Amino acid sequence: MGLMEGKKGLILGVANDRSIAWGIAQALHREGATIGFTYLGEALERRVRPLAESLNSPLIVPCDVSKDEDITALIEQARETFGQIDFLVHAIAFANKEELSGTILNTTREGFRIALEISAYSLIALVKAAEPIFAPDASVLTLTYHGARQVIGSYNVMGVAKAALEASVRYLAAGLGPRGIRVNAISAGPIRTLAASGIANFRSLHKHFAEYAPLRRNVTIEDVGNAALYLCSPLAAGVTGEIHYVDAGFNVVVPGSGEE
Repeated sequence: MGLMEGKKGLILGVANDRSIAWGIAQALHREGATIGFTYLGEALERRVRPLAESLNSPLIVPCDVSKDEDITALIEQARETFGQIDFLVHAIAFANKEELSGTILNTTREGFRIALEISAYSLIALVKAAEPIFAPDASVLTLTYHGARQVIGSYNVMGVAKAALEASVRYLAAGLGPRGIRVNAISAGPIRTLAASGIANFRSLHKHFAEYAPLRRNVTIEDVGNAALYLCSPLAAGVTGEIHYVDAGFNVVVPGSGEE
């Protein structure tokens, strides 16, 4: 019997079969979970629907997290399909591409609003809407990045948005804790995803990452998926409000410092 046998939930943010969210979906499904998926627009539907169908998903629906009515519709459909949900995976982030080059001084007021709304507030909005259908021991998981804590070249306003997301994880954990609902985040090392392609220096970052990470390798969507499985499963019943690094140890070293 799998760790997630009988568990039901939602994953938002799969873009294609290289998405971190897809690695999470595969790991949860492998252990018995039933998963509902969302997509944004026809182009993404063409990619997401075949993947979701390959996991026998009973729920594949559109959702624009910038629209409260879309979030409400998603949760109502989840209620009709699942009754209650045991996990919610938020793998959504966005910033205008032109603001992910140069320095943060390129950030416009509107660009700041969009990045924070889509990348951080959407987690709060989704959790608020889903709270009535959360199982008593449900798990909420989101994805962040080390650029929330240290300056990463060209990450700019997205780093600020991820910092807000990490703070949101802690406050949501405190708010939902009395109900036994856990809220955590995974901070993954650089992975070649569709979202990463928008970061100006990503290829160089990815290339040199393994030179400095203690494990001397890049991480994969399977690495993140297995960590997500732990955080969404009963094995992590006592874990909430955490930012869990899956980055081959990169966050504990100073790149280029050498060894004595």
